[in-house]
Amino acid sequence: MITLKKLGHSELYVAPIGLGTMSLKGGATKQNVDVLHRAVELGINYFDTADLYERGMNEDMVGQALAPKRDKIVLATKVGNQWRSDGSTWDWKASKAYIIKAVDASLARLNTSYIDLYQLHGGTIDDPIDEIIEGFEQLVKQGKIRYYGLSSIRPNVIREYAKKSNIVSVMMQYNLLDRRPEIVFPILEAKNIAVISRGALTQGLLMDKPVADYLQLTSGEVGRAKRKVEKLAASLGISKPHLLLAYVLSHPVVDVAAVGVRTLAQLNELKEMVEKLFVLSENDRTELEQGIRKLIYKEHI
Repeated sequence: MITLKKLGHSELYVAPIGLGTMSLKGGATKQNVDVLHRAVELGINYFDTADLYERGMNEDMVGQALAPKRDKIVLATKVGNQWRSDGSTWDWKASKAYIIKAVDASLARLNTSYIDLYQLHGGTIDDPIDEIIEGFEQLVKQGKIRYYGLSSIRPNVIREYAKKSNIVSVMMQYNLLDRRPEIVFPILEAKNIAVISRGALTQGLLMDKPVADYLQLTSGEVGRAKRKVEKLAASLGISKPHLLLAYVLSHPVVDVAAVGVRTLAQLNELKEMVEKLFVLSENDRTELEQGIRKLIYKEHI
């Protein structure tokens, strides 16, 4: 039986493992639709996309595939980046006017009348933050979105929104090798703002991929961490991905780990974790962390 968890101080209830859909490329292909439908069957109910992904095609794919299951899912998307007309790159468009305008295009692509969680896709301390918050609050009042959050790794930006707004979540990379976000965890816990983790599986470096440098960590440090994961997973009788997800979700501020998959085979590997996630003890968590250098943010602190 899957235990759903309240996302921060919202009334959204989510399974601990969600699906990030960015890796499902190419539109509403049979494989992509099958993956999304199978995810719902497994009990995954949090689906995360963005208007930036494939110039909106990812939202369109998610909307087509999940429209018949809309009442069973929590649908999250992101706003704040606008593609240039020539398609060469995108520009940061952080303004109340842009957010209010962009939501209608996302609603149309997602084939829905409301978005459960609308996230600012980035952000800087120089943005008109008060106006941006006004824009999100207006969308809540209009019923176009239920809640809003951030997708950011910048501590200075996260602190401002935590202090000034009603964000219910912050999506950020957080995993055994990248514990930098812990610098903002205390303020998020105090405000009951959830963390949605991405990158929990460390790009496969602690599982089956050859070791390599990761952020500020050398390949030697990554190799030592990999051996610790292998040893503890074997002693606990669980898989390495199961251990890495359990590690992330063992922190009380983390409500969801959003995982990217491309195939049904990859998705089915998550089945036992969705149904019954291993509960990592404090001792096991400490054992994993020992000897892994804790990184710090060097900018935007």
